[in-house]
Amino acid sequence: MLSREENQLLTQVGRGTPAGELLRRYWHPVAVAGELTEEKPIKAVKILGEELVVYRDTMGRYGLLGEHCPHRLASLAFGRVDEQGIRCPYHGWKFAASGKCLEQPAEPADSTFKERIQQTAYPVEKLGGLLFAYLGPTPQPLLPRWDVLTWEHGKRWIVIDSLLDCNWFQPMENSVDPSHLYWLHGHSAHLAPRMRNYDERHEFIPFEFGIMKRRSTPGKNPAAPPLVDQHPLLFPTTLRHVAPYQKGDGFRHNLQIRVPVDDTHTQVYRVNFLATVTDHSPAEGDPTFHYSQLKTGQRQYDMTKVSAQDSMAWETQGAITDRRQEHLGVADEGIILLRKLVKEQIEVVRKGQDPIGVIRDPQRNRIIEFDVINERIGLGRAQCPERDQAIALSVGTGAGGSVAAT
Repeated sequence: MLSREENQLLTQVGRGTPAGELLRRYWHPVAVAGELTEEKPIKAVKILGEELVVYRDTMGRYGLLGEHCPHRLASLAFGRVDEQGIRCPYHGWKFAASGKCLEQPAEPADSTFKERIQQTAYPVEKLGGLLFAYLGPTPQPLLPRWDVLTWEHGKRWIVIDSLLDCNWFQPMENSVDPSHLYWLHGHSAHLAPRMRNYDERHEFIPFEFGIMKRRSTPGKNPAAPPLVDQHPLLFPTTLRHVAPYQKGDGFRHNLQIRVPVDDTHTQVYRVNFLATVTDHSPAEGDPTFHYSQLKTGQRQYDMTKVSAQDSMAWETQGAITDRRQEHLGVADEGIILLRKLVKEQIEVVRKGQDPIGVIRDPQRNRIIEFDVINERIGLGRAQCPERDQAIALSVGTGAGGSVAAT
């Protein structure tokens, strides 16, 4: 169990809080690029407790600004965009993506007032169909080019889950809690248990981008080696996973990105990639996307969906789990390791250093591929669609991430 102070340390996401400052050293999705259209080029978003608007101007460029106009605090979400930026709907103040105030129509022509106004502004980059934002100090690190976001030889699509009514750390602890698979998802699709009795072995291996989770499960043949399922938690908010596609027709590689909205809400984006010989999905393109409703009302979950099963488990712990009441066992080794890692990285940031996984060297960021294995579904080696034109498998390099020379 944790003390009240320790729990706050891990869960609070606001500016100036320990975890909030750690989280601001990373890029986070704020929207799917396809959500911003010519008809609706502006969207109000909330991330790390900050109310913002993301927009696309008439030149196709993106911006992310504080939602409330510094004039009279009206919402820019109802404003208008042009080739220069976004204009407040109330009195017409206009802002560039840098936050610079460009126009104040009701002020005198010779006024320098606008030069003293700076709106909150954050950089935005598009990758894999998502718009990522960086809310931390300069100089900003590189946006990681994870494999699922950058592979091109196949089909990419995005699922936007309905908003979770819980703290971000509950989904992330779930990512290093492998025993829940057998019980929570045991009768769902390919996850149906293949053991009469629970009999798994788990390893949690820290590496340069987070924690590699490795599960060993006995197969149908007791004399054969156990089946390995290996995939990483990418620190701080992402699970890299793989599952069968439909009726075993290939493997659906995916990123499950759990974005901290505020202390009691989390937005999950699921980016999927299926390697094929016929599809092409540019890393800078706009893949299809759809919304997934996980529940129909309070505590009314669609338990036929794996993601809804997860959300039930996370939300029913409470908006913020009271970890003073928990009782962890041997099977919770991964959770203990994750909490230790967060505390360590908070201290790294306090010392003014880059936390784990921050990338600044472009040569290390061309494509970052992970040794994802799931022998239970037939994926025995790490699949590298970009490198092998979506039709071959390459031998994995062990528990970790590798930068492909492509």
